[in-house]
Amino acid sequence: MKWKQPPAIKIYEALGAVADGRVETTGNSAKVYSSSRKKYYDVAFDPDKGAIMANDNGSYWQGYLGYPSIAFLMKAGVLSYDEQAGALLRDVAWKDVNQKFKNDFGKSLDFILVSKTEKEKEALTAFVQKVDAEIKALGLSLLGKKTLPPDGY
Repeated sequence: MKWKQPPAIKIYEALGAVADGRVETTGNSAKVYSSSRKKYYDVAFDPDKGAIMANDNGSYWQGYLGYPSIAFLMKAGVLSYDEQAGALLRDVAWKDVNQKFKNDFGKSLDFILVSKTEKEKEALTAFVQKVDAEIKALGLSLLGKKTLPPDGY
């Protein structure tokens, strides 16, 4: 079974997670801390099988590759990462923003990008499109059984 393609905002979230230093890797696994830093998601990757698993909400409930997996893959060099793009998304309280807009990811992203210049927005959009294509090309499968996301904020 393959992961569904993530909403674009999840790539932005992953960029922010890497830029914030919220991805702690150990070999082919990681702990990816939430933007509140009060909980973390477990990520496991098997490069030989082309399979990955994480216990975030998007992965568990919606079946798409969630931001913790994307952030891990960026940190591991499997997906591209751009430090300048990441810096533009540092210290965003993603959970708060998404809740404010009732998980309307388009509105959340507009809110986050409103403070960026047109040049910054264009650079971010182009980079996110590149990573989106890389994710699609990887065609990653699920690694094992899904596990419930952690409780907490």
